[in-house]
Amino acid sequence: MSPEDDDTGETGACARSYGVLMTRFREQFDEIVAEYLALDGVDIGPMFGTMGVRVRGKVFAFPVSRGIIAKLPEERVSELEAGGRAERMIMRERAMREWIFVPDEAADLWPTVIDEAFTFVDDITP
Repeated sequence: MSPEDDDTGETGACARSYGVLMTRFREQFDEIVAEYLALDGVDIGPMFGTMGVRVRGKVFAFPVSRGIIAKLPEERVSELEAGGRAERMIMRERAMREWIFVPDEAADLWPTVIDEAFTFVDDITP
């Protein structure tokens, strides 16, 4: 892949536009999690080939190429999925009970989802 290619297979101006958009969404994620990084026990660490924000070593949210993934109670994952703007994470053909994918198109949900993920993981992590 050339520097102007993206993971959609586009090249040239389209890929550059996509890259700008991806940068903007990544910046939005970083802005949201910045407040959590000021809290005791919260840092950045590896998760599925990217870096996620974690509390006491347990990841609660991380960015992916087209959105974010966050850890929430199973009931909340089902609610978000039923709302049609987020999807339960699938890994190796298996639906993950407590992980939700929230796409860039639903970035307005990110602050709430990340906050809920922090609260959930903070509560269940010794």
